[in-house]
Amino acid sequence: MHTRKVALASLAVFLFIASCAGTPAPTATPVPTRGPEPLTLALGYIPSVQFAPFYVAIEKGYFREEGLDIKLRYGFESDLMKLVAAGEIPFVVASGEEVILARAQGLPVTYVMRWYNKFPVVVFAPKEKGLNEPKKLEGHKVGISCLCGASLTAWKALVYAAQVDEKAVALETIGFTQAAAVQEGKVEAAIDYLVNGPVQLRQAGREVDVIAVSDYINLPSNGIVSSEVVILERPQLVQKVVRAALRGLRDTLNQPDEAFRISLKAVPEAGGENEKVNRAIFDESLKIWQQPEPLGLSDRVTWEAAARFMREMGLVTTDVAVDSLFTNEFVSGK
Repeated sequence: MHTRKVALASLAVFLFIASCAGTPAPTATPVPTRGPEPLTLALGYIPSVQFAPFYVAIEKGYFREEGLDIKLRYGFESDLMKLVAAGEIPFVVASGEEVILARAQGLPVTYVMRWYNKFPVVVFAPKEKGLNEPKKLEGHKVGISCLCGASLTAWKALVYAAQVDEKAVALETIGFTQAAAVQEGKVEAAIDYLVNGPVQLRQAGREVDVIAVSDYINLPSNGIVSSEVVILERPQLVQKVVRAALRGLRDTLNQPDEAFRISLKAVPEAGGENEKVNRAIFDESLKIWQQPEPLGLSDRVTWEAAARFMREMGLVTTDVAVDSLFTNEFVSGK
């Protein structure tokens, strides 16, 4: 009996001590850390050093600092524009006239940041041909990649602004072989981006005459485009993308050698035996990236002139509200 009393007393003491110790704190469930938001940025061409500012912004972490994990997608501008309008991708880098064409078709897209300082499409020819003015193209064969996109708009703009007799020019579709077609004499001149065909022909040892469409009518140039839905529902996202892209552009302009090295990491095939011609393409691109501060602003007069020209030339069949085409809201950083 005594032993039992001692045991019961010991148990009581143990229970008292345990109750004084309190209930152990529950183990906290770890809260998962939220990573950067995956985001697609489409570029209307193939991988190229021509996109250096975007490669710089990615390499230096400017998009990641904005909480974004950028995935680049390449393709045709018109196709990518439709995907933006449909909400399948949020942003595309495209030329301004594509925005006007899209709007005329009822696609709700808007240009949010200018990237080029002038419309980049030109007509180029070997210097010995003497084709250094628009009217001199009459009676000659001119190559065009396709009867579509910026090339067709550029040709129509040149005809419109310089009063070229379009019927007197033999316009021939040659695919994306402009420099080779001119070099081999298949056409006497060709329509291409300033930083492509003319540069390649010069690298081949030929002197080149260039007729810049922007000398006759300065259409809206390349920039970042998004949809009305993204702009209205996620304005902070648009601001982040524009802010990071502008930082990449500014760094490229201020430190071009570094930007070119970063571009070669993003586009390895541009190096090696191709590095010389790609450096020439990059250097030519610098000229059309340079802009007065603040970088990225659009000019309303340019958009108005472009919309009017495209309506008068039948490239669009309806009037387009200029205010729907572009906004400077995100460039100003407000």
